[in-house]
Amino acid sequence: IAGVAVAVGIGGPGATFWMILAGLMGMASKFTECTLGVKYRNEYADGTVSGGPMYYITKGFAERGVPGGKILAVFFAVFCILGSLGGGNMFQANQAHQQIAGIVGDYPGWITGVIFAGVVFAVIIGGLKSIASVTEKVVPFMGILYVLAALVIILMNLDKVGWAFGQIFEGAFTGLGIAGGFVGALIQGFKRAAFSNEAGVGSAAIAHSAVRTKEPITEGVVSLLEPFIDTVVICTMTALVIIITQQLVIDPATGNYMVENGNIVTASGASGVGLTSAAFGSAFSWFPYVLAVAVILFAFSTMISWSYYGLKAWTYLFGEGKSKELVFKVMFCIFVVIGAAANLGPVIDFSDAAIFAMAVVNIIGLYVLMPVVKREMVSYMGRLKSGEIRKFKSR
Repeated sequence: IAGVAVAVGIGGPGATFWMILAGLMGMASKFTECTLGVKYRNEYADGTVSGGPMYYITKGFAERGVPGGKILAVFFAVFCILGSLGGGNMFQANQAHQQIAGIVGDYPGWITGVIFAGVVFAVIIGGLKSIASVTEKVVPFMGILYVLAALVIILMNLDKVGWAFGQIFEGAFTGLGIAGGFVGALIQGFKRAAFSNEAGVGSAAIAHSAVRTKEPITEGVVSLLEPFIDTVVICTMTALVIIITQQLVIDPATGNYMVENGNIVTASGASGVGLTSAAFGSAFSWFPYVLAVAVILFAFSTMISWSYYGLKAWTYLFGEGKSKELVFKVMFCIFVVIGAAANLGPVIDFSDAAIFAMAVVNIIGLYVLMPVVKREMVSYMGRLKSGEIRKFKSR
């Protein structure tokens, strides 16, 4: 909701093209990292599981005789903790506060932060089962709600959809605008795609590692659907709503994009969720209220999910134990308050830096361990064709 607005606001409509392309390419990296996450996870006697890049980089590199795995894993864990506090926490709280304040009137962000922190703490203190029970109910509801709202606006402006896609393709390869030129569109598209679907970042592999399966490849196949649904479908719908309703134009004086009412669209100004809210509100005056519910639900589910990612990175560095886990959970909730009270510019810069650092380390690991994934896939497909897997399941 917010990330797409940042991409289109800074990179112009053309950023959408690169965002879609990054989503399609992200299907491959998501498949690879989630397969590795299940294969190299740690399973403990009490039934808990720890997995993700920290574990498959350490174990996989050692298995293949590649040095430096432990060092890379430590780097990833540090960056993952920072990413959980930034993109998975402060950015979410910040954008939720912006949307609420836009409806009820301006008020101190720390108030929103304290409320969110209290609710988030109550959920994450219950552990993974508590997180799963909440997100499995919240995510489908908010997804359907948001998609239906976007579909209504697109169908109402069906005659402009062709023009909007024309703007997307034209903007992807032209050099118009300082920030919205070819390079700006490409960078913003890829940054926001990675921010939304986390493909290649490694965070999703931490969650997928907790699945109940003995076949790593099956989880890889499930996971590759995520970038397609999240980025190719839902993020494209958001971009279309913004482009159709706001009609972004370039300010010849600055080269920045601005909407037709003259407000300059930048990462720290009329961007993020505010731009998306304006786009939805232009169709129906009450849509920002619907969007506020979606934003709150998205932000809440993202925060409690990222708290789990950060926690697993924390326990990898400092060891398992309830007291150690509690330290991270309290720190995580403090950053919820900080994010809600801060300005968007510094928050998104910090978030991008942390997530980029995670991706660099993780993708190095994915390239080194690609042969392992290929072996797993060949083995699984062979057993599937021979009927061995079906026979095993029927026993």
